[in-house]
Amino acid sequence: MTFDELPHECVIEADGVRRSYAGGFEAVTGVSFSVARGELFALLGTNSAGKTSTVELLEGLARPDGGTVRVLGHDPFEERAAVRPRIGVMLQEGGFPSDLTTTETVRMWAGCTSGARPTGEALDLVGLGHRARVRVKQLSGGERRRLDLALALLGRPEVLFLDEPTTGLDAEGRRDTWALVRRLQEGGITVLLTTHYLEEAEALADRLAIMHRGRIVTSGTTAEVTAARPSRIRFELPAGTAAGQLPLSLRAAADGPRIEIRTHRLQESLAELLRWATESGVQLIGLDARSASLEEAFLDIARSAAKTEGRTGTENENEKVAVA
Repeated sequence: MTFDELPHECVIEADGVRRSYAGGFEAVTGVSFSVARGELFALLGTNSAGKTSTVELLEGLARPDGGTVRVLGHDPFEERAAVRPRIGVMLQEGGFPSDLTTTETVRMWAGCTSGARPTGEALDLVGLGHRARVRVKQLSGGERRRLDLALALLGRPEVLFLDEPTTGLDAEGRRDTWALVRRLQEGGITVLLTTHYLEEAEALADRLAIMHRGRIVTSGTTAEVTAARPSRIRFELPAGTAAGQLPLSLRAAADGPRIEIRTHRLQESLAELLRWATESGVQLIGLDARSASLEEAFLDIARSAAKTEGRTGTENENEKVAVA
């Protein structure tokens, strides 16, 4: 049974969604996925993959040109009044009045938000309580992102859309934001995240989907997405030991003194390598063995898609020549 077949309440649903722009460009071409209550779902993709175009449909900022979208059981565009008070949206760029203080900005936003948190609580939640009297123009880029998040959380949302939430944050600020997102999720909030930081998706997401050219090319848990990619073992051999002495079954590749083994059987291959090293009295320098990362899977998908498009483009050109 797949995750989508489990008896969880789906609070975000996209079914065959399409979105086009002027000139006939189709940015989203038949995207389908669902997000269960309390789940954190990451939507990843190459540049111009269609992530933002998809998320804008879920936020109710536009009507899809095909397919259906449901958030909390409602069409977010047609039934905006039923959806908007129950969601929080953190855009890539907030666009705050620069002369207002952080407190004034939150109070202004609270005036347009049903059941808004107290201003101090909202600022403390994102670690900006000590910057309450500072003008927006004096905030760092990372602090402005925290202010964006404070406003997204102001209405105590059931569903939270986070578009690149940690852009501009330093490593500590990014970790603090991750911890906050986890706490929010533990409190029952459903989160849809878009991010260019793959380690962020790997750390936070229950499930994820990777988009390319308007389509979802793979989806599942991080383990499911990376499972099809080989693990790797890297090390250096000591002087006087040639790569050719390694067992042929390991299919080792040498780049100068550096050796790399790619395998779908990490435990068995590592055991074979260590057994050979012990029996041969060889010390493996800088031994590093690990499963495929989400970054490796993402880059592999991007490269594969680019190669496919390149072949398709060549075939199309050949067809044009043939027709001519």
